[in-house]
Amino acid sequence: ATNFGSISLEKPAMLASGILGISMEIFKRLNKSGAGAVVSKSLSTKPWQGYHNPTFVGLDNGGWINAVGLSNPGAAEFAGIIKDNKEVPVIVSMVGSDPSDFTEMIGKFDDGNVTAYELNLSCPHVAKVGLEVGDDPELVTEITAAAKAASSVPVLVKVGLGSTNYLTTVKAAIDAKADAITAINTIRAMAIDVESKKPVLSNVFGGLSGSPIKPIALRCVHEISEKFNIPVIGCGGITSWEDAAEFILAGASAVQIGSAIGNNGVGVFEKINDGLEKYMDRKGFKSITDMVGQVEKS
Repeated sequence: ATNFGSISLEKPAMLASGILGISMEIFKRLNKSGAGAVVSKSLSTKPWQGYHNPTFVGLDNGGWINAVGLSNPGAAEFAGIIKDNKEVPVIVSMVGSDPSDFTEMIGKFDDGNVTAYELNLSCPHVAKVGLEVGDDPELVTEITAAAKAASSVPVLVKVGLGSTNYLTTVKAAIDAKADAITAINTIRAMAIDVESKKPVLSNVFGGLSGSPIKPIALRCVHEISEKFNIPVIGCGGITSWEDAAEFILAGASAVQIGSAIGNNGVGVFEKINDGLEKYMDRKGFKSITDMVGQVEKS
């Protein structure tokens, strides 16, 4: 089990946003497979269709580049999907360009069915609602403050690497009383088909995820935990219990799993949980909390 802020989870490995669609049946299956919580696809005030195919490309190094375009059924539709949820910890991810977008969406939900809200302020491939928002510290503060005022459950802020120092974005979220930081989002990237000489993705640019970004994400988690007194959720390239242990030692109180499901299936959650438990027994850690931030300085 793990705790961060007022959130308690039975297991530390969570589903990351954007993976496996939007379905309570899938969420229940993931929960039974060992996911301590599930994060929804990022929702908008109205349904979004997203980009045309191709939207994904797999890489030889185990990574992925995706530009789905934040396709989703809209906050109101998803609120209906989870209206009877009492058994699965669901964290609702949201995107928008203005504080009113987020307060409007939060108003669609019964907080009794929601564990937390995650503000996605860092999508690298959708204009006006992603990194452009996260790169504006004043707007980050305004959005986070508005979401906090509208919500009775914790508010998490997901940060990425844009043109502004991401630590400035973290501070802006903390100034507005964010309950935790999720770090990091995918990283802006592209792929080219050398035969056609055209970009592989219909949107040209997408977000790089999976093993290639793990060292960067790990560094960010450590920097945030060293600089600020706020819980951190690690995300980016976690595929094994060893990866999860690294993130926790670096300062993460929980981790999110995304691309690893595409490569290894939903069984990856139980493998990570089991491996962590054995590691904790071997190293004498009685809880995840005891392990957080315990990387030794050389």
